[in-house]
Amino acid sequence: MKKTRIVNGIVYTKEGRLLPGEVWVEDGRIVRVLTEESDMAKEPAGLPDFSDADLVDAGGNYVLPGLVDIHSHGAVGHDFCDEDVKGLKEILAYEKSVGVTSYCPTSMTFPEEKLSRVFAQIPEVMEEEDSRYARVLGINMEGPFISPAKVGAQNPDYVMKADVDMFRRLDHNCGNAIRLVTLAPEVEGNMDFIRELKDEVHISIGHTAAGYDTASEAFALGADHVTHLFNAMPAFAHRDPGVVGATADHQRVYAEVICDLIHIHPSMIRAIFSFLGEERMVLISDSMEATGMEDGVYQLGGQKVKKEGAYARLLDGTIAGSVTCLFDGFRNAVKAGIPLESAIRLVTMNPAKSIGMEDQVGVIAEGNYADLILVDQDLNLIQVL
Repeated sequence: MKKTRIVNGIVYTKEGRLLPGEVWVEDGRIVRVLTEESDMAKEPAGLPDFSDADLVDAGGNYVLPGLVDIHSHGAVGHDFCDEDVKGLKEILAYEKSVGVTSYCPTSMTFPEEKLSRVFAQIPEVMEEEDSRYARVLGINMEGPFISPAKVGAQNPDYVMKADVDMFRRLDHNCGNAIRLVTLAPEVEGNMDFIRELKDEVHISIGHTAAGYDTASEAFALGADHVTHLFNAMPAFAHRDPGVVGATADHQRVYAEVICDLIHIHPSMIRAIFSFLGEERMVLISDSMEATGMEDGVYQLGGQKVKKEGAYARLLDGTIAGSVTCLFDGFRNAVKAGIPLESAIRLVTMNPAKSIGMEDQVGVIAEGNYADLILVDQDLNLIQVL
């Protein structure tokens, strides 16, 4: 059994605090978290014998959970929907290199036949234990059950009403690995999908023209997530608050926010934080294959995308995903004014909780995977453990 003690670090605890301490790891799982404020000072009895453990000196840096990106289409020239396991692994290797240790590859709007082939890649990748790659938590199914009025960068040719049987066929094909599915609740029949599947998958409201009342009904029926809040949905207006207002009023709903400082203005990031609090806001990258690549023409969902600096746009000018990794999004959140301890939660604990996996990843707690990163005081990534 391999034992490791990570010492001399400032540990982000399960309570969401940064405290001097250390983390003990055995065979890839956390077995003890000691902090100066509590356990280390009291020298509790009953600790496992770690006298022979390897030591990792954190050098006074932050010891954080590896980041959890639950919404990303690709990176480094590859897309989840390419139907290419080798390419998917290159995405996962890149993600781990930038501090993302848990990942939900995210699909686009395609026909069932295409999605079935895409999703069939996942069991092989999830079963493989390879330290080179980010851990795949499951699939984020973004489309095709969306509104034709709010397709964004999705392909309108394949938009369709939500289909329970189709969803179950796809989920069965990937070993029940779909964690999230996006839909537009105002589309006829889509509320029935929520009623039928709310206990089988986390349902996210997105790419929608829904108003406040319709979104509220969807949340009351069991939808518990919002796909990239503010983007591909009606504006937040004082007499027509829409999905944003409904999200604010439903306390069990998590909301994704793209934090590349392009999709959402920094002042709006602060506003979202003020009305959702640190418990319900989830930062995502929404990255596409041009992430980590030089400027040029790429694709997303079968449509051409031009990357220019930090921008990715369809050829008609529509913003098309992000070219910012989640770690940079985390730093952007701090730059925008989100307190550091809260910003860490938005890229670790919250995304894990939003898909019911906080007992495995996203939290430095006994029993969880020891997917950890070291980050210096200037928020530079030092090491992925």
